Amino acid sequence: MKQTPKDKKIMARMQPGVITYSGFLGNDTRDFNQVISDDEMVLEELGKSAEDIAARLEYFQQKSFDAFEASTVVDDIYDVNTEVVRGYLPCPFMHQGVYRKSYTTVTNTKSGKSFTYSALNIHLIRVHHFFEGKKSHFRLEPRELVAELF
Repeated sequence: MKQTPKDKKIMARMQPGVITYSGFLGNDTRDFNQVISDDEMVLEELGKSAEDIAARLEYFQQKSFDAFEASTVVDDIYDVNTEVVRGYLPCPFMHQGVYRKSYTTVTNTKSGKSFTYSALNIHLIRVHHFFEGKKSHFRLEPRELVAELF
């Protein structure tokens, strides 16, 4: 599929050093539309939506904020900690708003599996269905999220 001028701007904003040091695509050679399409197929197969996942990630982040950014145990099996650093990040899709630089780590204590994500990740998943490209620093694999967090 041919990229629109807007798609080209979005792709440019996703490159390393533009919004974030490492960018949003990692070593993925697919454009963001294909990344989204492929991840949506996985979600459909799993019976979950991007909104379901974003809501779950936001739930953990809020529980951590409620603990005043200290480590907290959620639902008896998740160890959750959020680190807030100075600054904000804009959406690479040119969506209005900026997102607090905060990094939440959720560890499923039964499996030992951990996920780290940002406030921007929640927005990208909820609004754009974008989990980032393969091997990007904050890539969240939909299949792993569903297996560990639901």
